[in-house]
Amino acid sequence: MVTRMLHYLPVEAYTSQDWFDREQRQIFSTTWRYAGLMEDISEPGQYMSVQAGLNSIFIVMGRDRRIRAFHNICRHRGTQLIRAVGKTQKALTCPYHDWTYDLEGNLISVPEEDREFNGIDKSCLGLKPASVDIWKSMLFVHPDPDVGSIMDWFGEIDDQIGPHIPEDLPEYEEGQSSYEIKANWKIVVENYIDVYHLAHLHSGTLQMYDHAKAEYGFVGPHYLFWEPPVAEYAENQSQKLPAPRVIPEDQVGAWVPMLFPGIGIGAAEDGWNIFIIEPLAPDLTRVVNRSRVANASAWEFSKQAMRSSGFWANFGLEGKYKKDDATSEDDPMASGDFTAEDIYACEQQQKSLSSPHYEVGPAAKGEAPVLEHQKIILKWLEE
Repeated sequence: MVTRMLHYLPVEAYTSQDWFDREQRQIFSTTWRYAGLMEDISEPGQYMSVQAGLNSIFIVMGRDRRIRAFHNICRHRGTQLIRAVGKTQKALTCPYHDWTYDLEGNLISVPEEDREFNGIDKSCLGLKPASVDIWKSMLFVHPDPDVGSIMDWFGEIDDQIGPHIPEDLPEYEEGQSSYEIKANWKIVVENYIDVYHLAHLHSGTLQMYDHAKAEYGFVGPHYLFWEPPVAEYAENQSQKLPAPRVIPEDQVGAWVPMLFPGIGIGAAEDGWNIFIIEPLAPDLTRVVNRSRVANASAWEFSKQAMRSSGFWANFGLEGKYKKDDATSEDDPMASGDFTAEDIYACEQQQKSLSSPHYEVGPAAKGEAPVLEHQKIILKWLEE
């Protein structure tokens, strides 16, 4: 039997439950996982949960205003304590038998304690701790309570992902989005870091940046990327930005790193965005987007939009295919939306993987990051 390969990984790495389970166990259960933005947990009693590989972990702010992370497992029968996000005033109560914990993780109440248990030592049954840290305004969790600072993971790239200070930028709440892609999470990552496709799949939607002058490479498992604006967009750029500038005028370009595993950042002259990849199944991935913009008034945003409208009307952003050439009105390749183009390409590639005639051709120079990411996956899956 001939093993079909996508360069360094077999096709099964993108289709089989076994590979998916190994990645959940050996990658997503052993690395820092994005949980949310620092504003999500800003008052005592606020909490949120996140799936970090095989681990459900929640973050809560205690009465001392300190944020803590715990495994979302009741110490009685293992029932998950909380769901999603929310607020509580004083305590966290398991829905199964009403065992109750304070905001610092201590077990403080067991119903019918003396009758049912003949007394127990509650001091030994507090919630199991995990790690939580903040980096670039993002909350991260790690299943290991002794993993150390998140700077041990991101320190080498801290000053290489752009001049933006996201802590100083308010969230653009209307920019929040979540959607699913019918493709393996690595297909989504590989599309994100494929430099070769930028000038082709996105020939009509991303031509404001000069893809031929992109600078990119890996630092450890983390992929870094920067490219400058084309001359037409760079000249007198402050008059052309769609929204108010968020970085100094002498700093231009798009910073689009993909941090391991599956943490994308899209930052440019007028905004900062995160693109979080969440594996759901071998052939299904959720993507969560959140954005930050300039700390400016609505009037400033309106003025900037009006100021730049003439440039964008003439610059000619459009879909890869024209509307009159499209097979339907909702054809993603005629939408003029580069995200729709990416989703389409990822899903079409995933569909082809099931064909016995599938084989991958030679890798372009601009696809070198794809090959490097595949080697990183193999390294993390070594037993």
